[in-house]
Amino acid sequence: MPIEKVVGETFAKEKIWGYLMGNEVGMIGVCGIGGVGKTTIMKNINNELVRQTKFDKVIWVTISYPLDVIKLQENIASAFAMELPKGEDRERWAAELMSIMGRVSHVLILDDFWEKFSLNEVGIPKPTIESGSKIVITSRLIDVCQKMGCEIVKVEPLSFQESLNLFLDKVGSHTIEVPNLERILKLIVQECGGLPLAIVVIAESMKGEEDVKVWNNALTELRERVKSVTGSDQEIFRRLRFSYDRLNNSEIQSCFPYCSLFLEDYPFQREELVEGWVDEGLIDLLPSRKAAYDRGHAFLNRLVKNCLLEKTVIWRGWLGGHRDDVFKMHDVLRDMAIKSIGPEFGYMVKAGMKLTEVPDKRGWINDLKKVSLMENNISKIPLELSPKCPTLSTLILSNNHNLSEIPESFFEGMPELKVLDLSKTGIEALPNSISNLEKLSSMRLRRCYSLMYLPSLAKLTALKKLDLNNSGIEVVPQGMEKLISLEYLDLSDCDNLEEIPMGMLSNLSNLQYLLLGHKKLKIKGEEVKRLSKLENFEGVFDDIQGYNYFVKSQYFQISTDYNILVGAQAPELAQPFAQGFAQLFAEAEARAQAQARAQTQALAYVKLTGQKVNIRNCNFGEEYIVLSDNLQKLEIWQCRNIRRGINKATLLEKATELSYCGISYCEDMECVVDLDSSSYPVLDKLEELSLEELPKLSVLVRVKGVATPPHVFSNLKRLNIWECLGMRKLLPLELLQAFQNLEEIDVESCFQMEEIIASSSDSDASSDKFTFPKLRSLHLSDLPQLKSICSAKGVIVCGSIEEISEKSR
Repeated sequence: MPIEKVVGETFAKEKIWGYLMGNEVGMIGVCGIGGVGKTTIMKNINNELVRQTKFDKVIWVTISYPLDVIKLQENIASAFAMELPKGEDRERWAAELMSIMGRVSHVLILDDFWEKFSLNEVGIPKPTIESGSKIVITSRLIDVCQKMGCEIVKVEPLSFQESLNLFLDKVGSHTIEVPNLERILKLIVQECGGLPLAIVVIAESMKGEEDVKVWNNALTELRERVKSVTGSDQEIFRRLRFSYDRLNNSEIQSCFPYCSLFLEDYPFQREELVEGWVDEGLIDLLPSRKAAYDRGHAFLNRLVKNCLLEKTVIWRGWLGGHRDDVFKMHDVLRDMAIKSIGPEFGYMVKAGMKLTEVPDKRGWINDLKKVSLMENNISKIPLELSPKCPTLSTLILSNNHNLSEIPESFFEGMPELKVLDLSKTGIEALPNSISNLEKLSSMRLRRCYSLMYLPSLAKLTALKKLDLNNSGIEVVPQGMEKLISLEYLDLSDCDNLEEIPMGMLSNLSNLQYLLLGHKKLKIKGEEVKRLSKLENFEGVFDDIQGYNYFVKSQYFQISTDYNILVGAQAPELAQPFAQGFAQLFAEAEARAQAQARAQTQALAYVKLTGQKVNIRNCNFGEEYIVLSDNLQKLEIWQCRNIRRGINKATLLEKATELSYCGISYCEDMECVVDLDSSSYPVLDKLEELSLEELPKLSVLVRVKGVATPPHVFSNLKRLNIWECLGMRKLLPLELLQAFQNLEEIDVESCFQMEEIIASSSDSDASSDKFTFPKLRSLHLSDLPQLKSICSAKGVIVCGSIEEISEKSR
């Protein structure tokens, strides 16, 4: 668990540790005001507990307000790698948890606790001397911890010297050496009140500043803020507000409170957060979407640098999944954003509050600008509710899964509404009053699976983003061709949508982001070609000619990301789960081999992501694939009529920047490059070549008497060959000059492989000398016919070799 270094509070940490190691106390309450360092202390203790062997399990759960018992149960179950039975009630889940937790000694750390609850209701065994287990709760509220039966450990603010040390650690120890600055710096530290969060945030905001006048002004501003309020929460809010004000950039200052519209402890992904800022118009108008994203990333980095957002790591997916870098807002900073900054921006935030109804008309005051009701249990909106909010610009109702209907009158009093998010709701039809929201610029309807009807969009000429991903619509909304400002359109995974009217897309001349998915929707290349501002595209062309038409267009090079199918829907690999590893991989491999053999109808899959291209299921005897000049990575998978090498498919004539090439499941491929040709690819930048399951591959390069040009494979560093059953000799002598930069060779499951380096048939074996000056690793596995690495009398000179391994079944 990533942590900040604990400064001060040795007494509190030692007391907590003593209770954990002893037998007298089972429940420990770590209390103190917001920002005093409770969570940091417990993160340090958590990491120490993981390293020792007293407890079988250490579990950390962050408790967002209000308490969600089901989510708490799921988090605890996840820590034990168990999945609670679907459809079971909380009592059955509690029994399951009680059983499994009772079998092992554990420490359960519940961070940011706000309200008393029953341990039995959740399924948490009460710690006893016999079980040896412990529960630690961190909270701002001592009385709550006392009601839970905790022994209280109070975390006090830092002493002045501890505060000064922490401040200098963050701002830079040299700062105090600036002439005439020491006195002012110490006074600023004093104003931080011994609160680590305030010290860190304020220090980071002053980092690199050496002008004494600026420090003097900072001290004046900080004093004014602190003296103007009473109450512990407001005191720290004002200290933190100082760092926010010092951003000195109105755009970034608008981006920060936006984060508070989401749930407490919400893990923002970088792209998701920047996309939200773009939707809100918080980033000034720029010529391209990429430029806006780049600026958004810079804003995000600035907020992290000033400690207003925290960068952390979470793990997603099955069996540990993959690492995701995410960004979180400290709960105290979120409270500050809502209570101290939010009112200035007209915020009403009731995200994740377990609401079953929207606030009544008294909550919808005239000066509201942004309202977040996301992640609640709202199922209906009263028919008579028609909020009069003339300045409301953002309304977020996402993740209210049971919300199926919105009254006609609901939007009538919101003439300035710009952002509407109804994603992941059960909405079936939008009211006709949507048609009159002429200022609307972003409408998000992602995963509205039941949505069948949208009224006319003809008057929404300011709309820039329309996201209908995974919705239930059967036809495109009426009037969509009138959306002249539209920049972002997502119609992917709309399974009921079968066609887009011809000519509609070409009318949307400002489109920068277009996702149509890989299912039934097919378009013609000339329609997309007219979209001169397109930067990101995913869709299906009806034939290769349409794809080539698009790639050859003058606008193609400005595009940055593509995911393209040509022809019918591509077959997909099986993805079985929880069937045992052997069965899982055997089935996936069998399916892959079956697909590789399938001779399907004219079908091609061409995926372009940045400078990487993936080509699947193409028939190179019939189809010519146009590629861009700046191509760096190429993958070819289960293609046909590629027998005489990739250069015979006229793929690589201009790919002079290619650094990686991977070829898999091409049944008739006999060589990678055929030099018996009027033209061949220039591969002097290629660093890695991976070949897998090419049953007829016999040689890498077909020479036939032609002297091997020195630039072919001259920069190759990694050569991987797996399950190429027709190869007997890997590197013939006449090719060795081209492989002088090889660093790694990996050959596996090539059952006919006899020699890695083969001497030429007419050479004197006694004089064979092979030099690989940079070769570090040679890995050979499952090569039952292997007789030698090189000819019997040959000599291999490998001055850099670090590892040679050979494995056989």
